[in-house]
Amino acid sequence: MEIKDMRAFYAIVEEGNISHAAQRLDIAQPALSRQMKRLEMSLGVQLFERGSRRIRLTDAGSALYARVEHILGMVDGTVREITEIGSGVAGSVRIGTITTSGAMLLPELITEFHHRYPRVTYQIWEAEGARIMELLDNHVIEIGITRTQVDAKGYDSIVLPNEPLVVIMDRAHEIGRAADTVRLTELMDASLIIPLRWKSIFVTNCRKAGFDPNVVCVSDSIVQDLLLVKMGVGAALLPVSSKTLLTDGNLICKRLVEPEMRTHTVVAWLKNHTLSSSCERLIRLFRELYIQRKP
Repeated sequence: MEIKDMRAFYAIVEEGNISHAAQRLDIAQPALSRQMKRLEMSLGVQLFERGSRRIRLTDAGSALYARVEHILGMVDGTVREITEIGSGVAGSVRIGTITTSGAMLLPELITEFHHRYPRVTYQIWEAEGARIMELLDNHVIEIGITRTQVDAKGYDSIVLPNEPLVVIMDRAHEIGRAADTVRLTELMDASLIIPLRWKSIFVTNCRKAGFDPNVVCVSDSIVQDLLLVKMGVGAALLPVSSKTLLTDGNLICKRLVEPEMRTHTVVAWLKNHTLSSSCERLIRLFRELYIQRKP
């Protein structure tokens, strides 16, 4: 199996059908179909389930996809590292991030980095935490941004300062007597939008306080959560840094107290792995923007 076969197979899986993959690869659809049939014949297995409008992988196809993702990540990373030698800070930085952290960290980070190093381009993957670490392990990305602890034996990391969780609500349906805080018990009768990663501890705290919360939506999309608040679906539990995304004057933010809940963000990369020069500079900028300037 050649690299071109891997890239073709990977494109088909990522695009979901052969037609879109052919457009992405700039080849004719019949030629791509024949290439995949030859690949299946050479491997002696069926990779795709036929008869479906969207590509479905067989068990063999799923196993190959995991391997191909790893191999292509290493190949592309190696090519990038070699071409960067002697050419200054250029190439592409590959970042994987969970939704909430990415929405709050990356715009400022990339804007500043682009100002300093305009030749660098960016590839950004957005997924849940476990998937981000999988992409990092497979060398598909160089930097992973998550809210879970990482094993120090396998990864180097920066742990950003803890930040409290807040409740973002519509001003017309304000919850709590205080102007800047809301007690957990004051959420007893509220319709709530909760990110999955905090649902368990939030529900546990509510039950300790003597009530079951009315969770109307579980969503890890910070943008979606804010839109739901704006549409009057409920109040959303989010990190305090999410208030930087508030553009609607009708939405207000109150810190959750009694008890307070906190979260943190981890920026991780593989230990004992050579990073591209642009990636190393991006990590330094992380420290400069989010560690050194904070108390």
